[in-house]
Amino acid sequence: MRHQVLKWVFAGSVCAVATCAMAAGADHHVWVDTWAATPDTAGPVLNAQTVRQIVRISVGGTEVRVRLSNLFGNVPVTLGPVHVALSAEGADTVPGSDHVLLFNGKPTVTIAKGESALSDPVKMDVKALQQLAVSIYVPADTQYHPATIHNAALATSYITESGDATAAVQFPREEVSGNRFFLTDVEVAGPSAKHTLVTFGDSITDGVGSHENKNDRWPDDLAVRLQADTKLSSIGVANSGIGGNRVLHDNFGPSALSRFDRDALDKPGVRWIILMEGINDIGGSGFAWEAKDKVTAQQLIDGMKTLIARAHAKHVKIYGATLTPYGGNGWPYHSVTGEKTRQELNAWIRSSGAFDGVVDFDKAVRDPAAPEKMLPAYDSGDHLHPSSAGYQAMANAVDLKLFADKP
Repeated sequence: MRHQVLKWVFAGSVCAVATCAMAAGADHHVWVDTWAATPDTAGPVLNAQTVRQIVRISVGGTEVRVRLSNLFGNVPVTLGPVHVALSAEGADTVPGSDHVLLFNGKPTVTIAKGESALSDPVKMDVKALQQLAVSIYVPADTQYHPATIHNAALATSYITESGDATAAVQFPREEVSGNRFFLTDVEVAGPSAKHTLVTFGDSITDGVGSHENKNDRWPDDLAVRLQADTKLSSIGVANSGIGGNRVLHDNFGPSALSRFDRDALDKPGVRWIILMEGINDIGGSGFAWEAKDKVTAQQLIDGMKTLIARAHAKHVKIYGATLTPYGGNGWPYHSVTGEKTRQELNAWIRSSGAFDGVVDFDKAVRDPAAPEKMLPAYDSGDHLHPSSAGYQAMANAVDLKLFADKP
């Protein structure tokens, strides 16, 4: 009889555990990074001012939260209130769509120097490719605290000269900036969001050469392609490009090696990374006085092998993207030696098998008659950065089958 009772107790315990597991699975939220702008430098000081930033998300959800960064601040910074709303025209928001974002239940947050803060989730239905307005108030402060910014936003930020306008439907159009301030990520959860693709690179991934406020960088265009495929529409795209970034050494923003965890592997829901870096290492060698800054193809290959190993250690797939042509950009950034290095690196990316897959951006935009140069129709004019048409060609060159697998 005692044995029978114990068997019933054990069976009941197993059922209880199973029920709890099923309930936990039903309530489980997968957070996905639906938009990102990587912090790269210290910017101007905001003091008793509100900044409203418009972002186009990639994948939708039923809950929203944002990450704010003080990575380049020199002292702790207090921010808040912070609001998120549906974007209307320009700086304005859709009436009735505004939500207050809290941080551990409070309307303000103090972020230590070099750190970031994630807001509490807020219930909010947002659709794929929808534009949101994130408004941040920076309270008055006697301390000098430069804002942490993303320099090349290719989008307009709206700033008040003074006062908290975070809840305003019609935002005061007093000042504008081409930077992103404090805001580094918008994350969503919900049935339509499953995984994150991080596009990791330099100014070409950042979208320099594309139209301002048009969201036509190649990662933006790729997000549109993913949304058009019902099997892939659960994938969010986080752009971790920084203008001037290098693989091996700090330049504009920390090097790829030093920022890879924070700006790629630590993104919520990350499943894939497209790596396109190296052209600034190569071009920068032409200006370099010190031997350490004159990089070789083998040094770049070794750096990429390190990034690949770190991605694989986290069970994240990493795809290598070939470097696009830059002939005609001008000496010393472009040189015969540099072109040889680019060709050697691209050959290794294509043929080594080190990456989980290859995206051949070089082939997508080069001029067949002059392969060291970009096709004129795809050239923004500086012979380095593609135009919006060039970025569309790059996005079209990404084989969507690379994202068809499931973890």
